[in-house]
Amino acid sequence: MSQKVLVTGLGPVSSLGIGRDAFDAALFAGRVGTSTIRSFDTSEFRTDQAGEVHDFVAEQICKNVTGEQYGRSSLLAAAAARLAVEDAGLGQVDLDAARIAICMGTTSGESQEMERATAEYLVTTPGVISADAADKLPAQRIGEAVAVELAAGHSDDITFSTACSASNYSIAYGSLLIASGKADIAIVGGADAVCRWAHAGFYRLGAMSPDVCRPFDAEREGMLTAEGGVALVLESEAHAKARGAVPLATVLGAGINCDADHMVAPNRDSVARCIRLAHERAGITPDQVDYISAHGTGTKANDATESSAIADVFGASPPPVSSIKSMLGHTMGAASGFGAVACVLGLLRQMCPPTANFRELDPDVPLTDVVPNVGRPARLDVVQNHGFAFGGNNAIVLFGKV
Repeated sequence: MSQKVLVTGLGPVSSLGIGRDAFDAALFAGRVGTSTIRSFDTSEFRTDQAGEVHDFVAEQICKNVTGEQYGRSSLLAAAAARLAVEDAGLGQVDLDAARIAICMGTTSGESQEMERATAEYLVTTPGVISADAADKLPAQRIGEAVAVELAAGHSDDITFSTACSASNYSIAYGSLLIASGKADIAIVGGADAVCRWAHAGFYRLGAMSPDVCRPFDAEREGMLTAEGGVALVLESEAHAKARGAVPLATVLGAGINCDADHMVAPNRDSVARCIRLAHERAGITPDQVDYISAHGTGTKANDATESSAIADVFGASPPPVSSIKSMLGHTMGAASGFGAVACVLGLLRQMCPPTANFRELDPDVPLTDVVPNVGRPARLDVVQNHGFAFGGNNAIVLFGKV
């Protein structure tokens, strides 16, 4: 028999704030977390803005992992997981007794460590990479760091590398493990760190804004790279009830597809199919969706394609649609995880998160309400979270009010 899947804890580590309360306050106020990049020299780029987590010190949050063992992406993930289990009221006794799955997502893995290893190989010690650098490189270390931080050696952990939809993949997979009775708790989410090579790649694609991200705006110029770690605690209803947990939301279902149509360009029909698949899996109809957290990168192609796919499914009167990348920047593998946190907070607050930096709707964007600049009260029972990635990797998760 299928188990009902509940969200019981949230752990955001972002440029908008660290921890549920700080993130919540900044999100609905429409505060912009992007700023001038500090982590590398940007003098050769037209764009010098990103969503860096300037005040992140892993050792102030984490109990069992350090920077000597893990790279920045892994530390962001571990810190997010620690915050999420604390938010859920899970103690070590609870974690030790439960069947735990750890499902994390990433785009670039340990990107900063890859840059350091490359510098070693090419400059510092030509032809040689140190054992310390090599040890930190595998993307799987992100899921491992969460397991080590939570002292969950008995857990199953997996790291999805499906780029910018990876957190939604992790949420969908963790939900399936719980619904099928294979796990009591799933720690799901994702992490990525700001790095020069990812910044350069998107810059070379012509996808970067020179100042701020303006999704759906007539004058939008592109995205901004960003970093962060995000985790949600998912539990079976039976497990949550047994320990007296306070549920925050339900996971209604998810849809995942991959069109492999183009290396970087999104496919409108495929996105629409993914939306319909998610609705089918969640057992709902389009008219039941009260809000959509869009992928909304702020590029011309993504916003036009995504909004057109929404119109294909919802018709001329779609629900409010906003993009929190306007505030966070694009946190890559963590992006849809932050979208999930925003959806859950929206259900709790009964408010739609805003699209910041907004001035005028693009005529080619067939949306009617992008929740401009500040959060707005709304009746929310069902909310929809989008995550799309290069190669046509699409993942959509639906959440419901408890």
